[in-house]
Amino acid sequence: MALRPDRNQSSSNPLAERAGAQADGFLREVDDALREDQVFTAIQKYGKPVGALIAAGLLGLAGYLWYENHSSAKAAEQGEAMTKAIDDLEVRNLKAATDAVAPLAKDGTDGYRATAQMLAAGVLSEQGKKAEAAKAFAAIAADADAPQAYRDLATIREVSLNFDQLGPDKVVERLKPLAVPGNAWFGSAGELVGLAYMKQGKNELAGALFAQIAKDKTVPDTLRRRTRQMAGLLGVDAVEEPGSAVIVQPAK
Repeated sequence: MALRPDRNQSSSNPLAERAGAQADGFLREVDDALREDQVFTAIQKYGKPVGALIAAGLLGLAGYLWYENHSSAKAAEQGEAMTKAIDDLEVRNLKAATDAVAPLAKDGTDGYRATAQMLAAGVLSEQGKKAEAAKAFAAIAADADAPQAYRDLATIREVSLNFDQLGPDKVVERLKPLAVPGNAWFGSAGELVGLAYMKQGKNELAGALFAQIAKDKTVPDTLRRRTRQMAGLLGVDAVEEPGSAVIVQPAK
């Protein structure tokens, strides 16, 4: 015999399920309300500091963008001034060239400032003001903020102007670190060191160094030709041959 379903049990299940669903919905609403209240409280508590941080970040970004634009504009102005000075030099208008770079030599960025100072010192040398030019080059060589390549070149120019006054020993001491293959000023420094070797009576070292400069394709052609002739006068063959190499003995 089949049993009849219990009406009370079957009817109570939907009611229980409905009640449970309503309870879940109520709990979710309460949870959402609590979350909203927490967010509102957090905004009240931390809104001002967070807003200040955001504002500071925006101001910082604006300042950076202004600085970048200002720096670019300043660099363009300095470039124009340097171009004008070089144009003046080409037509031998030395005073105009010096006047054009005077502001850069004082307040330019490191690269432009050093270039302007080198140009001004070079003009002094062209004008026959040897002592003033040497002093100007010495100041550039001692400037820790100037690019190293400029400082090295300034040292070479200063030594060149004071070659006789310094004496060969001092010339070798100051320029020997630059008179090595691979250095940007190997040729210029090496030529002066070679001449100092000759004054010391070290013609073998001088000839070998001149030959090495003459065979270095990174050295300007005019300097290579000049050192090739000097090497020849000292009995060293500086004519370049494929696969050949010149070995320079270290100075004693």
